[in-house]
Amino acid sequence: MFDRFYKRVESIVLDTVETATAYVIAELESKGTATHEDFDVAAIVAASHVISESWDFRSIDRTMFWRIAAGNLKF
Repeated sequence: MFDRFYKRVESIVLDTVETATAYVIAELESKGTATHEDFDVAAIVAASHVISESWDFRSIDRTMFWRIAAGNLKF
């Protein structure tokens, strides 16, 4: 029963632009080689939203996510 409740809460929490942005920042910084300030985070969030058709980006293929991120590096 707790698992069902947790899944429900998790899906609600991940369905906002704010949590999507936090997710993108966490992914970008998880490698430890760059910070979110090296990327156009808003553009990554927007492109990921178009692809996933939701604010929950966990379904996006990792290769696709990193292609989006690479295309939005700040120079």
